[in-house]
Amino acid sequence: MNDVNDSFGAFGADAPVYVISVAAELAGMHPQTLRQYDRLGIVSPGRTSGRGRRYSMRDVQLLREVQRLSQEEGINLAGIKRILELEHEVEQLREQVFHLANELEAARRAVARRGRPAEGGGARGELVRRTRVTIFNTAERPEDDGTRDSGSGQGGSRQDRDDEQD
Repeated sequence: MNDVNDSFGAFGADAPVYVISVAAELAGMHPQTLRQYDRLGIVSPGRTSGRGRRYSMRDVQLLREVQRLSQEEGINLAGIKRILELEHEVEQLREQVFHLANELEAARRAVARRGRPAEGGGARGELVRRTRVTIFNTAERPEDDGTRDSGSGQGGSRQDRDDEQD
């Protein structure tokens, strides 16, 4: 096993390099068994342009796991296929949780940085909530007859409203 791992190290565990006869020998199975697993979607190797199967070391390890589940645990092929699907789903979910945890931590750091006072002002650690309101008037505007007083506090410009919010 170590010799096999050492020899595929240059290719990587996912490189499809083994023809079916070599993969079957490495997994301790008959090539026809690998074909059956491929047909059932249990272990799906890469394909060459001529449609020949090429197995990676990860595929060989998966074949060994299928054999173990079948022989030692007594699980049928449908059960093995479902187990492998669920393990794959769990791995994807773990990866998603990892990325979400990183995003959450980055957001927490950003909030902590925003909560720090600027040089020379504000209470330490005080978070200030600011709300910006934008009002869109979709009704037609009457002709400007000069009766509107922009300084009266009724309406006013968007900038006036924004300044009032801060």
